[in-house]
Amino acid sequence: MRGTSLTFWDHFLPKIVTVFREGYGLRDLRADALAGLTVAIVALPLSTAIAIASGVGPERGLYTAIVGGFLVSALGGSRFQIGGPAGAFIVLVAACVMQTGIEGLILATFLSGFLLIAVGTLKLGSYIRFIPYPVTVGFTAGIAVIIAASQMKELLGLTLAGPEPSALVAKVEALWAARGTLTPAALGVAVGTIAMIEGLKRLSPRLPSLLIAIVLASVAVLVLKLPVETIGTRFGELPKMLPTPALPAVDREAILAALPWAVSFTLLGAIESLLSAVVADGMAGTQHRPNAELIAQGWANVGSALFGGFCVTGTIARTATNVRAGSRGPVSGMLHALFVLGFMLVAAPLAAYIPLAALAGLLAVVAWNMFEKEEFWALLRTSRGDAMVVLATFLLVVFRDLTEGIVVGFALGGLVFIRRMSDAASAEPAQVPEAGGAVTAERVVYRLRGPYFFGAAAMLGSALDRFAERPRAFVLDFAEVPFIDSSGARSFELLAHKMHRRGGQLFLTGANLEVRRVLLAQGLREPLVRYVPDVAGVDAILSES
Repeated sequence: MRGTSLTFWDHFLPKIVTVFREGYGLRDLRADALAGLTVAIVALPLSTAIAIASGVGPERGLYTAIVGGFLVSALGGSRFQIGGPAGAFIVLVAACVMQTGIEGLILATFLSGFLLIAVGTLKLGSYIRFIPYPVTVGFTAGIAVIIAASQMKELLGLTLAGPEPSALVAKVEALWAARGTLTPAALGVAVGTIAMIEGLKRLSPRLPSLLIAIVLASVAVLVLKLPVETIGTRFGELPKMLPTPALPAVDREAILAALPWAVSFTLLGAIESLLSAVVADGMAGTQHRPNAELIAQGWANVGSALFGGFCVTGTIARTATNVRAGSRGPVSGMLHALFVLGFMLVAAPLAAYIPLAALAGLLAVVAWNMFEKEEFWALLRTSRGDAMVVLATFLLVVFRDLTEGIVVGFALGGLVFIRRMSDAASAEPAQVPEAGGAVTAERVVYRLRGPYFFGAAAMLGSALDRFAERPRAFVLDFAEVPFIDSSGARSFELLAHKMHRRGGQLFLTGANLEVRRVLLAQGLREPLVRYVPDVAGVDAILSES
């Protein structure tokens, strides 16, 4: 808002400092420890499942959750944000690995971290929240479809003739061609996992349904000796400790190859993390610092890359779990990372028994919940503009590219907004009687309403030109115009010149200081135009001349 100056700390102070300043006691620590443990139980299977679906080893998902999750909470501008690997990145990460390899992915994550730090330092995080709601809904729905499609191979236990295509249509064709290799045991494990997760949610929402379902599926596969591929059979035993930090291999060729992916990671990470922070604010009634959050996301990505992890962002499901579990602040997120580290130290050998079909079932549930079905259909019914934006974003994300979907959706959303704001602007005749009670034919008064910017100027400019053809004085009442831009002001300058050539005069009344400043900057000065307080002043000027 104009007149409100934000200090440096209003933009960049980590929330953990605010929480400690407010007073942080043993009771708060106990609440955060319980919330952190709850989130860690959810994050453990999700992190490994997302990593495997992204085309990297499951241990890299744990590295990302531990290092990235700790730094996001320690440095971030959100009180409840939980960082880690996110399902929204599966497609991008898999494509990056396919093109540049693991080293290229780590370098892209490293570069993305510094880009996010730059975005936050330049205070651009304050603008990301202006992404239209239909874009976020269409984007999230598209990601959900892509995640579900990416899990069909493991969920059905299929064996493909070659590498699995990344494009959706080609993927579906390859899966259909391999339908004869379906493994009933894998399908049974996946369906059973899904049923267990959903059943536990309904019976007792407080139970860690994801972890319980994965454990029971692993036990069933082990006891029944089902022919289902597991983490151990594909990846071997998971490491029991974080690796030694190391800088990614950097040279000119590697940077050029990784930079486009880094830009995509930055754009998606900024949107995803701030959207997650907004969700947390809505649940808890708090206010996050977007620029501090982006800087924290940047350092989290740098740290994750140093330890062999990949993209870190705010995760909506884990953040919501953190709020519902009674978190008091960022300490719960830091403890969640330490709990995941503890699980890795103690239970790493047991992870080898987790069936990949069970993880596919878990991600299928994640995809189903990610698709905001009610919001999607509501936007389709709301208006043609919203329907166009959400469908264009959704279809481009699914069939083309994530970044392209966001950019095009944002552009279409902007056009819809411009059209709606232009429709809100109007110019109506206001017949103001003279002192004697009659309405003079020498002057015409029109009252403008709504913001008058380039969209409205294009729609109303020609109409105002027609209105100004006859009267000696043309009066425009700006009392209900809250805002005008240079294009709108330029249209009035042209109108004033037209009136002047025909021997008439343009009068402006009721303009607020900001509107008048823009008008003056565009050359609308006396004698080309006359500023008067009201229509009575116009009549007084006309009677004297």
